Amino acid sequence: MSRLLGLIALAVACTAVASAAAGARTHQGTRVESVFPAAGEFLVAKVPVRATPSPHGRVIKTLTQFRDDYRIQEVYAVKSAIGTDKRPWYKISIPMRPNGTMGWIPAGTVSLSPTVAEIDVHRASRTIDLYSHGAHVWHAIVAIGAPGMETPLGRYYVAARFVPYNDPFLGVFGVETSGYSRLTEWPGGGWFGIHGTDMPQLLGQAVSHGCIRVSNLTATKLRRYAPLGTPIVITDT
Repeated sequence: MSRLLGLIALAVACTAVASAAAGARTHQGTRVESVFPAAGEFLVAKVPVRATPSPHGRVIKTLTQFRDDYRIQEVYAVKSAIGTDKRPWYKISIPMRPNGTMGWIPAGTVSLSPTVAEIDVHRASRTIDLYSHGAHVWHAIVAIGAPGMETPLGRYYVAARFVPYNDPFLGVFGVETSGYSRLTEWPGGGWFGIHGTDMPQLLGQAVSHGCIRVSNLTATKLRRYAPLGTPIVITDT
């Protein structure tokens, strides 16, 4: 009997571990992610992002399922917690000024999956490193923001992906980050991007309005290895 009870206990423990790895589910049946960072899309038309994990928390900003340019609003989460309503909430990065603003949304309003890549940009050495599924896949030189228009330090994520149309200045591909610079050449202004260039001779210099310029070859690597929601880490190394 004791051996049977031991086997039952082991089976229960294994089931619990598997459930934790796969994530729980909300009362609406939406899976709750347990591995972070994670990214995904809203399941509802709009969501108020609150200062605390509570339906009564102060609203910092309301995000919509679609952006003003009709692209999907990407959601980037760094952790989860049980809110005052006894339900799971996600702490997310809010694409707004000031950079680094965080807030909370109900887990049932979004579908997330763990991120699989990372972009590291080093301002001092003016280089970029790309990682995919834990492996280092690319290293290259970049151009960064000029004095007074420095590329912002911090943690961001890929908010949109673009193939520039009839604009060789932006190269063959680019990603829009979730961060803002003082001034940017990125279409629409405000946000700063990582994009190719038709002036590769300027790589390695501090010449942009805040954007990170890369060679067109590196831009093709971004297209391959940097899906929506990819974390971006910009340091002064």
